[in-house]
Amino acid sequence: MEQFLQQIVNGISLGSIYALIALGYTMVYGIIKLINFAHGDIYMIGAYIGYFCMTSFGLGVLPSLLIAMTVCTLLGITIERIAYKPLRNATRIAVLITAIGVSLFIEYGTMFFVKANVRSYPPLKGILTRSFNIGGIVVTMQQLLIVCITIILMAFLQFIVKRTRTGKAMRAVSLDRDAAELMGINVDNTISFTFALGSALAGAAGILVGIYYNSINPLMGILPGLKAFVAAVFGGIGIIPGAMIGGYFIGTVEVMVAGYGNSMFKDAVVFAILILILIVKPSGLLGKETKEKV
Repeated sequence: MEQFLQQIVNGISLGSIYALIALGYTMVYGIIKLINFAHGDIYMIGAYIGYFCMTSFGLGVLPSLLIAMTVCTLLGITIERIAYKPLRNATRIAVLITAIGVSLFIEYGTMFFVKANVRSYPPLKGILTRSFNIGGIVVTMQQLLIVCITIILMAFLQFIVKRTRTGKAMRAVSLDRDAAELMGINVDNTISFTFALGSALAGAAGILVGIYYNSINPLMGILPGLKAFVAAVFGGIGIIPGAMIGGYFIGTVEVMVAGYGNSMFKDAVVFAILILILIVKPSGLLGKETKEKV
């Protein structure tokens, strides 16, 4: 029983990271029906920004987190304005291919500047090195930090979406872009803000995974990005609470497979879940079946 509860704790920590990345996927899809495959690479950039802040400038975790989120916000806006905005009325396949191209450009551009070798995050100091043993279950300060930051960011996101004028504009554009424009909403600015918000969350996830796993590399965004996409689909892509639920579910499943089965199969199980979802309920856990004209 203790081992099971320990795996649940580990799954919640990992799921928090997947949830932050999945939120970016689901927000962008909800607004412009685009699967932004470059999103996982923004998460990678966040990890590198945090690394350089902590090693080159000697900053702490929270200042590095804020800087990483800021840089990733600007990167997300830049990508949207340069790569996606000119294709606003293009076919979906054209935008999808562009997203893949942007992803590869970021990955190999980063590799050109920082090289392909794996880098290790600096060891944490002080209270962040502590751990607690609660009835045989070990909870580290790193895990508490990840979960707390994730909850704060998710609550902040919900506040923006549900309580602010910009959040209302986001929901309006998601529901009907043309009608929102007729009502005076600046659709382009709303889409850019959505990219900015999602990219900030991805940047936060990047530095958190660097702290948790203690290693980063230029291709680290590929697999977690795909798993976060699975999480978004599981919860119902385009639905924010669904992305949160999907992230925690995928994280817990992955940890359980690694703990009770074989760690080599954990990725296969995650993508098998995606196939099963698409067969049984393509709209996801919280999604609704909708008809679409083609």
